[in-house]
Amino acid sequence: MFVPKVSTGRAGLTPLARAVVYGVAGCLGELFFTACISALKRRRLQPRTSPLMLPVYALIQPLFEPTHRMMRGRVPLWGRALVYGSGFHAAEYLSGRLLRRLAGQAPWDYSAARWQFNGLIRFDYFPLWAAAGVMTERLHDILTGQPAITRRPPTRPWPPGVASADPAGGRPGPRRGVRPDHHAEPS
Repeated sequence: MFVPKVSTGRAGLTPLARAVVYGVAGCLGELFFTACISALKRRRLQPRTSPLMLPVYALIQPLFEPTHRMMRGRVPLWGRALVYGSGFHAAEYLSGRLLRRLAGQAPWDYSAARWQFNGLIRFDYFPLWAAAGVMTERLHDILTGQPAITRRPPTRPWPPGVASADPAGGRPGPRRGVRPDHHAEPS
């Protein structure tokens, strides 16, 4: 069972300040990712992002934080990754549609990719978005002053050295109906 540690007493940032941090962190992450991709494909570092991405990544504050709070300590890692990957894909698609409507185009275009939808999302990026969501959990904890959730080892229901109510001490006993000193002979 997941049990939160004792509060550290640190106060977190305001929601607006956290949105700015998420926006900047998202843009920096995008610069790093596009630089790595360009280095692999073209053997040149060409990081790219757009100023329009700052508010898109800032959406992590109102959308991700409540989701993380609800799942915190209750949902296993794979379940949280599934929710985060789906949520990031949905936010990417909807913000791309909105930017196309307002600005005429989105800052990204995946139309040439094989596993894309309307040029706005790539299904092969799902594991990356899921991992980004899991990593964002720790950033959220730091920004809000929350202690990290840690997994404690299972505890025994009684202290060591104290006998339990089980006379066998947790060891399996003999089968019922068979006397310990009597062995059935084959007939």
